[in-house]
Amino acid sequence: MSVTAVFTVEGMSCGHCEKTVSTELAAIDGVTEVAARAKAGRVTVVSERALDDTVVRSAVDGAGFTLVGRV
Repeated sequence: MSVTAVFTVEGMSCGHCEKTVSTELAAIDGVTEVAARAKAGRVTVVSERALDDTVVRSAVDGAGFTLVGRV
């Protein structure tokens, strides 16, 4: 079973931003798919289990962006 979560992320403005955020989030244990959309300011994450928001926030911060929260 997979879990899908959508997050609002501030600061993404281009394809490079999408790739940077996606790479950081994909490195989280259990994440199977990431789709970042800069124009919408949203990132969809599919994982094997529910993710802790602090782990997601850390990854987004590590990419240089700001996690606003879940949608």
